[in-house]
Amino acid sequence: MRVLSWTVPEEWDGALVRSFARGYLQISSSALKAQKYPGGILINGQPRQANAPLRTGDLLSFPLRPEKGDYPPAALPIAVIYEDEDYILVDKPPGMPIHPSPGHDRDSLLNAAAEHYRSTGQQGRIRPLYRLDRDTSGLVLIAKSVIAAGARLEKEYWAVCEGILKGSGTVDCPIGLAPGSRILRSCKEGRRAVTHWQALAAADGHTLLALRLETGRTHQIRVHMAHIGRPLAGDDLYGGSRALISRQALHMGRLAVVCPALGMDRKFCRRLPEDMRRAFPWAEDCMKEDVICPLV
Repeated sequence: MRVLSWTVPEEWDGALVRSFARGYLQISSSALKAQKYPGGILINGQPRQANAPLRTGDLLSFPLRPEKGDYPPAALPIAVIYEDEDYILVDKPPGMPIHPSPGHDRDSLLNAAAEHYRSTGQQGRIRPLYRLDRDTSGLVLIAKSVIAAGARLEKEYWAVCEGILKGSGTVDCPIGLAPGSRILRSCKEGRRAVTHWQALAAADGHTLLALRLETGRTHQIRVHMAHIGRPLAGDDLYGGSRALISRQALHMGRLAVVCPALGMDRKFCRRLPEDMRRAFPWAEDCMKEDVICPLV
């Protein structure tokens, strides 16, 4: 069993465990709740409760209770970009769903991750911290514990849209299911959604964009870009053409991960995938290390 421990600094003398965990360690309330089992919270090796006071120099420890895996393993190719005791970062290829579903019960990213666990002698739950559409490529972060799952994330997507855009802008309009559809989304009604975009380069009637989301609605980038008349190349569900690429030209390329409780504060990047580079060779020219960040 892995045990996480922290020494209480002077400025937190007298704080309750829950206050220290939420304020100093920035542990989520759900993660703290998960430690409320016998022996889940220790102060100087002794079992205590979340309302116990702390003193300067105390050693607060959270033993992480072992968990069972929840997905059947499948031997699928998976590109592991980074791994430590708390996280696995993978580069999801286009065409691979994140979760098993009817018709894709053994070919998802989580099935591949379960096989990675098995082949490396690991056990435990597999927690993807966000979803990508099946045909969207890019970085996906998997947490190995409930505490790791509380990390703060900043994501930047790269996409190629049809038409020319310059500068930057924001799309702020609701997204909900289109009338009569179980898949298609529209901006006619729904929950608020906000997308920020910046043009990085343009050529041959297309624009390479960097995009950040304030919200996480299904198909958000795809719907918002179609809403402003600039559908993603290859996204025929929302009006894009497949003349140059056979899926939406959307890639989760940059990720910042911060988790004070685990000492995690890193940034990761993954270059545009092969099909986007082949379809839009000019886009790679602007993805230099001094423009985005070092590529991995």
